Amino acid sequence: MKRWIMGLCIALLSFSQIAQAELELVITEGIDSARPIGVVPFQWEGEGKMPTDLSAVIASDLRRSGKFSPVATSKMPQTPYSDEEIDYNAWTALGVDALVTGKVKLNAEGKYEIKFQLVDVVRGQLTSGESRGLDNGKLVLTKDHVLFTRAAVVKESNLRMYAHAMSDYVYEALTGEKGAFMTRIAYVVIDDKAKYKYQLRVADYDGYNEQLALKSKQPLMSPSWSPDGSKLAYVSFENKQAQIFVMDIYKGSREMVASFPRHNGSPRFSPDGKKLAMVLSKSGSLQIYILDLETKKMTQVTRGRANNTEAFWDPNGQSMIFTSDRGGKPQIYRVNLADGSTERLTWQGSQNLGGQLTPDGRFLVMVHRSDSGYNIAKQDLKTGALQILTKTFLDESPSIAPNGGMVIYSSVNDKSNELSLVSIDGRFKARLPATNGRVRAPSWGPFL
Repeated sequence: MKRWIMGLCIALLSFSQIAQAELELVITEGIDSARPIGVVPFQWEGEGKMPTDLSAVIASDLRRSGKFSPVATSKMPQTPYSDEEIDYNAWTALGVDALVTGKVKLNAEGKYEIKFQLVDVVRGQLTSGESRGLDNGKLVLTKDHVLFTRAAVVKESNLRMYAHAMSDYVYEALTGEKGAFMTRIAYVVIDDKAKYKYQLRVADYDGYNEQLALKSKQPLMSPSWSPDGSKLAYVSFENKQAQIFVMDIYKGSREMVASFPRHNGSPRFSPDGKKLAMVLSKSGSLQIYILDLETKKMTQVTRGRANNTEAFWDPNGQSMIFTSDRGGKPQIYRVNLADGSTERLTWQGSQNLGGQLTPDGRFLVMVHRSDSGYNIAKQDLKTGALQILTKTFLDESPSIAPNGGMVIYSSVNDKSNELSLVSIDGRFKARLPATNGRVRAPSWGPFL
């Protein structure tokens, strides 16, 4: 057990031994099984070039979801800017059943007027682009093949953000699930050449608009988002010991909430944002506690000689999963917060740790150790079925998108740590490599 604790601490400390430049998506698996879709370059009605290529952002978002394979611009049969211009036969010949198209123009106030559509190509082909129906007894033209038409007026600084919003609209219309493109990630970075080499950074989910939230000469680790996306809880060694802080990322203010002897770690906000789960060793072994952020009242959740760590709230807030060595080697358990009753959830593999629950509570995503190494795995909590999602030798720190569709995690590739993505079904994989260092301990934020 001591060997496991020591290894865990070393791994946590090494979370802060990584640096990152701009993140760049490199697809490694799964695009062949994705659904073809057309994202036509938007028509630009203005001088020069459009400040942000909206269609490129949308195509990239949909590709990252693992469910769509946007047709390359060079392979498009045409570039229609409205449903009236679409050659439906040409697109269906490519296997495309949905098309995104639109227009952008700069208005007199210096803002950008955007109009875009999502078109059902198959339905459009069957109805030759239009059909007729009754409205108050009168025969009128209908456009059932146009799934939606949306318009917005956006400032230049918000163009990329609105492109993510457009991706969310498209994703939800075609899958029935909420998109998670208007979200952010937090991660720990080390820049060995910087004076303050330990850095906590925040970026859009795709790595753009990266901002430095905090820097330190001592290790930073375990960032965790509040449910409203305004705060980050994290662990810092800036005062020569592990302490837990909560930082308001908009105001820049922060508060130290735990500084007990020995270990203070693994902070995690409750679903309502009013409490913070954490792991303390003030009683000797590692135990899970809950801090009421308003009253500062501390409640102990686990007890005994075993080490219990890595708490993660059930989406309903009534229970927690956590990692414990009470059975000899680390496995994942669930504790009922009302009566303290505990059950073991994982039985396959020599070790399972770092567990998280999908937002619907159906799946447990974790780090699973087998003969192939440490990999990200998914377990169906109803059937117990286990699926290995990744293949690299050492994967850690999984964090699930708020819609449950993707998992971001840290992995080792060519002896360097980087962020990677895997779809929840395991079919799509991608890397987000950092060109000048290593990145670890990702935390996927809530819906904005």
